[in-house]
Amino acid sequence: MTARAAQFAASTDWSQNAVAVEREIDLAEHDGVDLLVLPEGVLARFTDQKERIREYAQPLDGPFVTRVLQATRGTTVTVVLGVHETSDTDKPYNTLLAVRDGELVARYRKIHLYDAFAARESDNITAADVVPPLVDVAGFRVGLMTCYDVRFPELARLLALAGADVLVLPAAWVRGPLKEHHWSTLVTARALENTTYVVASGECGEANIGRSLVLDPLGVAVAQAGEGPDRITALLSRERLTDARTRLPVLENHRFDVSPTPRPLPVR
Repeated sequence: MTARAAQFAASTDWSQNAVAVEREIDLAEHDGVDLLVLPEGVLARFTDQKERIREYAQPLDGPFVTRVLQATRGTTVTVVLGVHETSDTDKPYNTLLAVRDGELVARYRKIHLYDAFAARESDNITAADVVPPLVDVAGFRVGLMTCYDVRFPELARLLALAGADVLVLPAAWVRGPLKEHHWSTLVTARALENTTYVVASGECGEANIGRSLVLDPLGVAVAQAGEGPDRITALLSRERLTDARTRLPVLENHRFDVSPTPRPLPVR
């Protein structure tokens, strides 16, 4: 399978961001990409006034997702990207979508909200509690995760035990002391400890680090980007996956199960 992570800086204008997504889809289809992973929350990005995402969020039948669906119609590429989806409260969901040939293939609403390093995503976003689905792409089973999820190894292990060969990780990893180190370490760990490929797409721009990565099942970085707009492409090999899992059978040797039932959120 040919996988690509593309990174760009989302703006406050959803229609401008839709153009950027459409461009990446066109390029991926032209280049024969099977799986295109775009960053988290690219419908709109508000760096200083994060509460504005409440009014800018759209339903899945809204104009942004409609344009993404239209852009994939007649193509063979599977696109994974993040949007902010309206909910039945005033706080939307942070949602990953998998889209192929004009159809919504899968949806995952973010479980772990970024309430860390003085940020409080939960002030403006509703936490979900449903384990992400797996998506079949070119003979591989792909598990969905979003940004802060990577700090919680239980979720990646659940997906690997469910049969994931590849984990995708759209993100908007915020700049800060040691944050690039955290990013590369965590993404590598999730690949190595589960013997899965990881395709991680990081939004770039003033607030976020970029640094998209593709890791193989032994934690080797086979493609990586810098901090500016970029796209990286890698060939994911079934033979490499099988070899890694034969030599390092952690999915057979593990002794503890992980519960798919999230614990209740803390009362604040």
